[in-house]
Amino acid sequence: MDILIERKYKKPTYTIGVVSVNGNRFCNSLEDTDRGLDQSMSVDEIKNKKVYGETAIPKGTYNVTYTYSNRFKKTMPLVNNVKGFDGIRIHSGNTAKDSLGCILLGDNREVGKVVNSRVTCDKLYAMIEEALKKKESVTLTIK
Repeated sequence: MDILIERKYKKPTYTIGVVSVNGNRFCNSLEDTDRGLDQSMSVDEIKNKKVYGETAIPKGTYNVTYTYSNRFKKTMPLVNNVKGFDGIRIHSGNTAKDSLGCILLGDNREVGKVVNSRVTCDKLYAMIEEALKKKESVTLTIK
């Protein structure tokens, strides 16, 4: 399963993207500020540009697993091996304040926000669970 986020609107306090699953448009994403980080950068370069809790993860391709989150008290997608970041999840929320570097999903119908986030996340979670049951890998690419 391939999840693609194309970051479209890079604002001073948030980033809005378009999410596709296996080539089909799925929803919008809301992330913290895109500070130009890229997976090819060193951890030191990333940490020098990163503002804790206010920075989108580096562009690149990541494996996604489905693990239990102590913070959210449920099983949910975990984005693995993100340089300079720990515990990056795909979860529900409405504004960048609901994210500490994580990726929020929903419909971008209001400036700087996503709505219908919980329903959108539940749909993606079911798709990820199904892919993993079939022993398919799940990857996330951010452009």
